[in-house]
Amino acid sequence: MTARPDLRGDVAVLVPAAGLGVRLGPGGPKALRLLSGEPLLVHAVRRVAAAGVGCVVVAAPPSEVEAVRELLSGVATATVVAGGATRQHSVSAALAAVPANFEIILVHDAARALTPPSLIVEVAEAVRGGHDAVIPVLPVVDTIKEVSASGAVVGTVDRSVLRAVQTPQGFRRRVLAAAHAAAVDEHTDDAGMVEKLGITVHCVPGDEAAMKITRPVDLVIAEALLARTLAS
Repeated sequence: MTARPDLRGDVAVLVPAAGLGVRLGPGGPKALRLLSGEPLLVHAVRRVAAAGVGCVVVAAPPSEVEAVRELLSGVATATVVAGGATRQHSVSAALAAVPANFEIILVHDAARALTPPSLIVEVAEAVRGGHDAVIPVLPVVDTIKEVSASGAVVGTVDRSVLRAVQTPQGFRRRVLAAAHAAAVDEHTDDAGMVEKLGITVHCVPGDEAAMKITRPVDLVIAEALLARTLAS
């Protein structure tokens, strides 16, 4: 993981990490679950720091703010704030803590713990290059069916026009702030909020390593990916 100090002047990364992660099974907050002996959040922030960004703000579970601050003290310089009841609230709280001089804001899931620093750099540079909003995406490989409430297949969706979205998602600061200010309903995707403002969201190629760790089996896959990376 190679640092990119040229990003430091204008890029801040928000890491919402207050969710419980119930689909991952019993245990503490999702971001603090262990992967190869370290919390997912540590893996994620370490890779964010290696990308050379200038500011990292983590929205932690309110009861764990001091613990997370201590946990990250040896990993990266990060501001830790109390997250909210939803991801959207956590992102808003983290954005409020970013100094005014940072004009490019990335929002990154702690659950995407193995995201390569190169992808973080690519998203930031796409925003700097003129796009108001940028998301990394992967082609959808499975056949997708539209199904009714009764369980009957309604139709087959053309997967050639579908993409699976990853993080970090990158934005001009004013665009992300406007999207959060205008939001009425809860959203789990910041780019979706920006779309509602009528702003074009640009796509860049994602990375298989940026998988989201959501289920117990994802931890097994992530362990294998991490072991392969360390062995190479």
